[in-house]
Amino acid sequence: MVSGRLFLSCMKPLTMAKAVKKAVAKKALKKAAVSRKTAVKKSTKTVVPGKKAKEKTIQIKYADKSAGQPELVPVFEKIRKMLMAYSKKRQFVLHEATYGQANLVSHKKVEIEGRSREELWFASALIQKGYVGFYFIPVNASSPLRQKISPELMKCLKGKACFHIKKDDPLLMKDIADALQLGYDAFVKLDWI
Repeated sequence: MVSGRLFLSCMKPLTMAKAVKKAVAKKALKKAAVSRKTAVKKSTKTVVPGKKAKEKTIQIKYADKSAGQPELVPVFEKIRKMLMAYSKKRQFVLHEATYGQANLVSHKKVEIEGRSREELWFASALIQKGYVGFYFIPVNASSPLRQKISPELMKCLKGKACFHIKKDDPLLMKDIADALQLGYDAFVKLDWI
């Protein structure tokens, strides 16, 4: 016959082992539940039934921008038409999206300062919040060109190559058209396009 004391000493390790196993199992269940939740969150972010996958282009919707957005659409359209005039000249291609952006890019392989480039961005128009961004790369690439661009247009320059166009001003639109021609002539002279 086994004494009561010996019996209890044998039981304690057994119950402790069960308690440890139970605690480990609870932690594993919690971990599994958390990983399932994050997996569900991740899957809902990337795959939404009935919706298209995101395009690589920048998607800017007119409604997402400032209250003055309708005033910016005609400004963007005028600049886009100016860019379109250069499309198909030499190696230029106008890349457009339906979300208020247009990019004029040369696809001629060129070497600039020892670096080979497959493409060269020339100018872009992009509707931003409160203004149309006119990105004009020649103004940054050629310092003599800065002297030839009108002072009114240069007042709109914010940064290295981004002009903030906030209103549909005929004189400003003419200045943009003149700047595009100056930049085109400069890039042709440098044999970049």
